[in-house]
Amino acid sequence: MPLAISNHALRLSGGVERYALTLVRGLHERGIRPVVVAKSFDDSLPEVGWVDAVRVPVNFVPGKLRDLWFDWRLRRLKSKLDLRPLIACNQTGAADIAICGSTHPGYLEAMQLPTRRSDQWKIALERSHLENARVIVAHSRLMAEQVQRFYGIAAEKIEVLYPPVDGERFQVVIDAQRRSLRERIGLPHDRATFLLVSTGHRRKGLDQLVVFFRNTDLPACLVVAGRPIDAVSPNIRYLGYRSDIEDVYRAADFTVIASRFEPFGLVGVESVLCGTPIVVADNVGCAEVVRDAGSLRFALADAASFERAIREAIDRWRRGTHRVADPHAALSYYPGVQTHLDALLRHAARISA
Repeated sequence: MPLAISNHALRLSGGVERYALTLVRGLHERGIRPVVVAKSFDDSLPEVGWVDAVRVPVNFVPGKLRDLWFDWRLRRLKSKLDLRPLIACNQTGAADIAICGSTHPGYLEAMQLPTRRSDQWKIALERSHLENARVIVAHSRLMAEQVQRFYGIAAEKIEVLYPPVDGERFQVVIDAQRRSLRERIGLPHDRATFLLVSTGHRRKGLDQLVVFFRNTDLPACLVVAGRPIDAVSPNIRYLGYRSDIEDVYRAADFTVIASRFEPFGLVGVESVLCGTPIVVADNVGCAEVVRDAGSLRFALADAASFERAIREAIDRWRRGTHRVADPHAALSYYPGVQTHLDALLRHAARISA
């Protein structure tokens, strides 16, 4: 069965780019070589050699119009190259299987932002993506609910499939190796470390975390991986951009997810698979799948609730009981890529029939 995937890029990055790469790896394990249509490819990645790459240059198009241009080109390429079924990770009216890892109205609502003209373009494109597709794959119940609320899509058209995670990359290491990682990364031994992975600090709630960790007298340290920060405090450290994020997860005591908008949050599942529990806001998508054995929860709008969660985390750290003993038992779904692909390919076969 021919198979096509579209996305903005095939490269190492966050969110949907990581998802697309994971799909390609899983398909390669099955001996399936998909067509991938994207604006750009990182030719240094082995995954690029496992696909038939169709490049759609957009550099000559003004920034806010690039997604619209890409959609226009995708529609024509789908007809010309018979790209059916098309699993669309980006927003496009050409989708047969529409991957929904976010909604733009949900983002604007959570971030308390006004709807500008460029936002109206994005929402119109997203509506086309969702309405034209034969099936919508939502990466969380939160996203499924938003698709229905903002776009009026029937629930019967939506399947919640939580995203896969590379289980070989994200796994537990022995205690001696973990201690070595803490030394190499430079994490303190006298304080519990709380990791924030962020390339969009306002959405990830860095401002609120800085206020707490800068002023607390608890033995706690916030460590930030990703985009540079300007916060200065003995309790806050910056680790830079990390290509070894799995080792940072393993070294940290907790991963904190305090996002204002987080449709799923792969970092939560990745962290748990590395044996590191999460301190997670109740509005975050991955809170749906991480059980109590792998998480401490708080209400995003309640500062006292967050402090209680941090105090409980530190109590566990002091007792030496904070690590996740059985990562897969701490999750309510199996995050293997082949299980996820089984479901996607069933939809693809039905569409091709």
